[in-house]
Amino acid sequence: MIEIENVTHTYGHGEQSRTVLRDVSVRISEDRVGVIGANGSGKSTFVRLLNGLILPTQGRVRVDGLDTAREGRKVRQRVGFCFTDPDAQIVMPTVAEDVAFGLRRRGLSATEIQQRVRQALQQHGLADHADHPAHLLSGGQKQLLALSAVLVTEPSLLVMDEPTTLLDLRNARDVAERVAGLPQQVVLVTHHLDLLADYDRVLVFDDTRLVFDGTPADSVAFYRKLMS
Repeated sequence: MIEIENVTHTYGHGEQSRTVLRDVSVRISEDRVGVIGANGSGKSTFVRLLNGLILPTQGRVRVDGLDTAREGRKVRQRVGFCFTDPDAQIVMPTVAEDVAFGLRRRGLSATEIQQRVRQALQQHGLADHADHPAHLLSGGQKQLLALSAVLVTEPSLLVMDEPTTLLDLRNARDVAERVAGLPQQVVLVTHHLDLLADYDRVLVFDDTRLVFDGTPADSVAFYRKLMS
């Protein structure tokens, strides 16, 4: 369960301050939730609140009862996060090393880490690239690597901030289809509206506020009208 209560987030202080999210309250229990809105609408700030990358200036964010401001470490163990640009997440030289990186502080044996890395790479079509330089992969492969590196830690919630924006349509659909089959709860920010057709719920943000909350069809229709 995700609980957002009266949350506002403001950058800076005094005359230099800028509010990027305002008065948002919502509870999310569904398995698949989409988040849409124009650039600068507040949607990326919203999802960054879910794992404590950003803390609310006012209000409270809880994930499975854990407060992101007070229990950030426990929250981040439960919430995996994929960014728009996978290069921002790739930290190790090779594909296998990058997937293993997130497991090093989990108290696992070397054998168990190797086994889990091997399974993750096999599951996401990267088994033949285990020893390849991570930054030389294609764009689609990099996004799958970022996804593998997050999922290998077994989060209960996966947050994805526009993971298909830099991909062509084929790779975008490949990532979306893989995400559709995951057991984790997923919150997905996207401009590819067709990817949300089978989702349980879609939130629409505009001008720092949550302005609509409904089925994919209703939310996309509202958003299209808003943008026209």
